[in-house]
Amino acid sequence: MRTITYHQQGDAARVLRMHEQPEPPAPAAGQLVVRVLARPIHPGDLAGVEGVPGGPRQRFATPRIPGVEGMGVIKAVGGGVPDLRPGQRVAFFPVPGAWSEFVTVPADLAVPVPDGVSDKSAALMLVNPLTLLTLLRAVEDAQHSQAGPVVQTAAGSSIGKLVSVAALKHGIPLVNLVRSATGAQTLRQRFPGLPTISTADADWRTQVQDATGGRGAQVVLDAVGGSLTGELAGLLADGGTLITYGQLGSGSTPLESLALTPRALTVRGASIGRWMTRTPEERAEDVSFAARLAESAPDLFEVAAGYDLADFAKAIDHVRRPGKSGTVLLTSPAS
Repeated sequence: MRTITYHQQGDAARVLRMHEQPEPPAPAAGQLVVRVLARPIHPGDLAGVEGVPGGPRQRFATPRIPGVEGMGVIKAVGGGVPDLRPGQRVAFFPVPGAWSEFVTVPADLAVPVPDGVSDKSAALMLVNPLTLLTLLRAVEDAQHSQAGPVVQTAAGSSIGKLVSVAALKHGIPLVNLVRSATGAQTLRQRFPGLPTISTADADWRTQVQDATGGRGAQVVLDAVGGSLTGELAGLLADGGTLITYGQLGSGSTPLESLALTPRALTVRGASIGRWMTRTPEERAEDVSFAARLAESAPDLFEVAAGYDLADFAKAIDHVRRPGKSGTVLLTSPAS
């Protein structure tokens, strides 16, 4: 089987290699072997390969395989798994090693794909909706039952669009930030009920103040970070919360420059990596929400392009393309 691996952290285009490896052994009790047909390239996947910006690059004695989400067809089922069968389509998360043609999946992390959901949508069915739920819970916690304006960066991303849909549904006063005037216009057309502002505008901070009624944001959801963090903290009302969940930007912001103490600001992280700390019952509810969303709103699971696993370098280049809309998939043939 074809597998993408890396022995040390570094630029993904340089350190990743494709290898032929033996297929996994027969699954043990409570496990499945899945032939993976499609897997997304998430920012977190590349962050794992490349390491923390400016930090040390790790070397690994045993090669690592990127990816934690995907979909495919069950090849074999271990004992004690009564509800899944060979040939059935499943999505999975979090399962390390998704950038391989076969993976061994714990049965409790395999989610049957509804009949009306395409393979492409199924490949995106879990991480993005679960991230949405994580962010909504973080916002609710930060608001202390007193709803106020919320500003989000990277509003044109897949997660950003999900947040916009949720804001309209739940009446969250959301202000969207994007990097370009073109991106702002596109998002305004899709979500005309939400203010959308381009940070390329010289007066974008003033526009945000106006959109929040002059009182500032109660919460900022930030997927960019880096040198933008200080300016985002400046958008908060006193007592507000900056929730960071990504590192798409460059540069850095010293923590002491944010005036946290005099303005009583809070900075907190939100990570899909913490999702497994929820109870099995809570995770089951979250997964049901994700599957229903994939069935009812397939347009929210937008795919920018699909590349064969062998073309991973081209796929990664597409991920970093300015103005990209949707998620890039790595695909494998069905047989």
